[in-house]
Amino acid sequence: MTLDRLLLWRHGETEYNASGRLQGHLDTALTETGRTQAAAAAPVVAGFQPEVVLSSDLNRARSTAAAFTEVSGMEPRLDKRLRETHLGEWQGLSGAEVEHGWPGAMSTWRATPTWAPPGGESRVEVAERASEVVDELDLTHSGTALLCAHGGLITGLTAKLLGLPLELWPGLGGIANCHWVFLARRSSNDHRWRLVTYNGGVPG
Repeated sequence: MTLDRLLLWRHGETEYNASGRLQGHLDTALTETGRTQAAAAAPVVAGFQPEVVLSSDLNRARSTAAAFTEVSGMEPRLDKRLRETHLGEWQGLSGAEVEHGWPGAMSTWRATPTWAPPGGESRVEVAERASEVVDELDLTHSGTALLCAHGGLITGLTAKLLGLPLELWPGLGGIANCHWVFLARRSSNDHRWRLVTYNGGVPG
């Protein structure tokens, strides 16, 4: 068995998103705006008709996935491998605070997928753990899988699944809150992933 399609859905807005602070593994909640975003996007996401649904175990992803459950009746399976990048000593800080404490390091992190914040993970490491989830789904499911996760994980996983050289990973832009990436297999004979939609979402 192999999956045919893969939908990677980012969680709705949190207070940290709104204030420009780095979250990583911090277990933050959705804002009212984030809950509204999830409710608006959920019917569209349900329209992809996933056969299996997994979510990060962090609250912001679980709450977003719950909006999907409301319209579909499908309960997600939680998997901590879908958590956002662990940002080590940067978690909870603003970009300005990171720049003050580690001058130039933010730019290095954004440009170098193998580089990790102090005490944290690199984008490559995050993509590796997330791709394990996809590999396991490939062995047990066909059709469409929905993963409700986080922006950094989604961009890294997308780059890995597409087989992009590391130097091209920084060329992928960020994923907006409650937006998604949609990938499909090229054909029944060619199981490589093809990017269909990047940063898709509900208008407004």
